[in-house]
Amino acid sequence: MKKEDTVKLISAEGMEFVIDKEAAMVSQTIRNMLTSPGGFAEAEHGEVTFPEISAVILEKICQYFYWSLQYSRGKETEFHIEPELTLELMMAANYLHT
Repeated sequence: MKKEDTVKLISAEGMEFVIDKEAAMVSQTIRNMLTSPGGFAEAEHGEVTFPEISAVILEKICQYFYWSLQYSRGKETEFHIEPELTLELMMAANYLHT
């Protein structure tokens, strides 16, 4: 897989998650950052930093992106969310428009 086919998402603590660009594009916010004309630094470097999103939440979001791709292709499986993550995850999902 080529570097331009991946995106690096960086949590508040600096933990890095390298995921398929196609998966990252599930998020309208990330899609806008990576595709908008006007030269977002994110588009140039293929990295997006989320200073407000913890590593635990960002990891779950990455899992959701892959699940969403599978679901859109007809693979209907359950996506489990730990109850203690619900509020923080909902706030992050709202920001990411997912």
